[in-house]
Amino acid sequence: MAESTDKGILYTTAKLLAVCVAMFAFVFVVMVPLYNVLCEALGINGKTGGRYEVVENTIDTSRTVKVQFVANFNEHMPWEFKPNTNVVEVHPGEATNITYFARNTQSRDMVAQAIPSVVPSRAAEYFHKTECFCFNRQPLVAGGEADLGLQFIVDPDLPKDIKTITLSYTIFDVTETAQPQNDPVAAR
Repeated sequence: MAESTDKGILYTTAKLLAVCVAMFAFVFVVMVPLYNVLCEALGINGKTGGRYEVVENTIDTSRTVKVQFVANFNEHMPWEFKPNTNVVEVHPGEATNITYFARNTQSRDMVAQAIPSVVPSRAAEYFHKTECFCFNRQPLVAGGEADLGLQFIVDPDLPKDIKTITLSYTIFDVTETAQPQNDPVAAR
């Protein structure tokens, strides 16, 4: 009797373990790409595009748009991270530069990655980053700090009813997944 109970426990444990592994794989292998496709197709979540190349730069001096900057932390990211400027007013079409401040408060070298989001989400297609620290991973030595640059242009075709855009960055610790040949801090 005890032997069949032990087999039943092992069988149930193996099934539960298999379900856990399948759920984990589903989240990272299926859900992330599916989420990205849905966000792109539906135009939600305020995801910004990659690097923007200026083709023709027309500045609309007849109006201004307020751009607010926010910094968020992943719960496992112990850095100090904040915008050096909280708000700017820009003319659509005008290239603008700001910086975010980052300090590695840990006693170990780390690598971070920032993920942007724009609110309102329908403004994301009109918010163009020409240079951004979010394009690359950001290595910082223990106790190191840096001003991380961002250059952007608000498209002159931005709908007139959008008067304020909020650009938010969430910063994540990617030290464990950083490629040693590309990240000098991770190579140490």
